[in-house]
Amino acid sequence: MPTHTARDALPDLERFLTYRMHVVNKVSDRDSNRAYQETCGLPLGEARCLAAIGRYAPLSVNDLARAANLHKGQASRSAQALVERGLVIKQACEGDARGVVLTPTGEGRALYARIVALIARRNDEIFGCLSTQEQAQLGAMLDRVIAHMGDTDAHAETRTSENMALR
Repeated sequence: MPTHTARDALPDLERFLTYRMHVVNKVSDRDSNRAYQETCGLPLGEARCLAAIGRYAPLSVNDLARAANLHKGQASRSAQALVERGLVIKQACEGDARGVVLTPTGEGRALYARIVALIARRNDEIFGCLSTQEQAQLGAMLDRVIAHMGDTDAHAETRTSENMALR
């Protein structure tokens, strides 16, 4: 008679949606990082920050962190790298001596347009196996999950299915 262990009673790890979402995220980030480097000459974090600044400028570093889904320190380092590359202007915030406001330069706006085109291409590569209707359904389901998790800090626009992948 075979013996069953506690491990046999547990579902396979691959059956959990959180595990599968993590796999999609990791593979997407890896491939997106490569695409951003090749197409724009930027690492993924800087490209995400430039995309957020291009879309929502002017932004504070805190707003940038929320819009790009990064930690404040990561957003700050990426913003500084973009300033040093001449893609973003950092100005003192009126009324807040410690705050700064980030806006894209002309070169930054041009690169932002290339980033948006790359985002659209990456979105097609990742989700092209789904029909338009399935993509809309997945987007709506992800919006519900995000809302359920209480993601009230992110910009509402970043939670729409058309902006589903800043990748």
